[in-house]
Amino acid sequence: MKNIIGVRFKKPGKIYFFDPGDNEVTKENHVIVDTSMGEEYAEVVIANRQMPEDKIVTPLKSIIRVATVEDDKHNEENKIKEKEAFDIALKNIKKHKLDMNLLDVEYKFDNSKILFYFTADGRIDFRELVKDLAAIFKTRIELRQIGVRDEVRRLGGNGICGRELCCCSFLSNFETVSIKMAKEQNIALTPSKISGNCGRLMCCLKYEQEAYEEKLSKLPKIGAIVKTEEGEGIVDSIEILKEKIRVKFKDKEGFYYKKYDNKDVEIIKNVEEDEKIEDVELQELERLEEEDEKNKYEE
Repeated sequence: MKNIIGVRFKKPGKIYFFDPGDNEVTKENHVIVDTSMGEEYAEVVIANRQMPEDKIVTPLKSIIRVATVEDDKHNEENKIKEKEAFDIALKNIKKHKLDMNLLDVEYKFDNSKILFYFTADGRIDFRELVKDLAAIFKTRIELRQIGVRDEVRRLGGNGICGRELCCCSFLSNFETVSIKMAKEQNIALTPSKISGNCGRLMCCLKYEQEAYEEKLSKLPKIGAIVKTEEGEGIVDSIEILKEKIRVKFKDKEGFYYKKYDNKDVEIIKNVEEDEKIEDVELQELERLEEEDEKNKYEE
């Protein structure tokens, strides 16, 4: 077992494990840690705890120290500098007539680098802008282009559920989502219903997908021929989570329907899974999915 703490550099964001050494830290304390980007100021989100060593992927780095009053003050000063740097960068973007949208500025704790986050359609030649900013701030400058999902994460907001966006509250990674997930969950296949504030497919489509896949593996597909106590019929619709199916029968007067628990029917002939979505908005849905795959940006 290894004594560890979990820290986060920004909210929301990934949680990283560090060795606290002899320090006892509590949740919401701050610590100074060494990273590949230099010294960083981080918030403790997991207090001292024992973790099996086989659960730790890489050798743990030790924290440099628990943040002091001076460290807290320095971090606050950096936040003020970030706002000033944002305004200066905006003026220089206009000066160079660059078609880019500046979103955020981040000072590294040791002031060794300033990162400017932006969005843009396509590639931007910002070499002259970097030269001007480096001359003004006298430190290393990095401009980082991010995707629309990261843009919304930084801006914040509420989803159609009324709650704070998942990416702004607890999601540390963007999972891959697809139109197939919406189809299997019987969600209306219209962009306005399955896309989030970022215009991409909603992250929450992923949350229950495993449960739906497990249920669907037991159920016949729509159009399958099944045997019931009433005789043979065709599956007309399914209630996935309840594991109920509606079967269509034909008699002398026409058609009638009856619901059954899945366990009470026997599949005689199933149908091949049809991935084709017959929808007038198919092209827009496919565009959303393609954009998700295309925009894989570093957090």
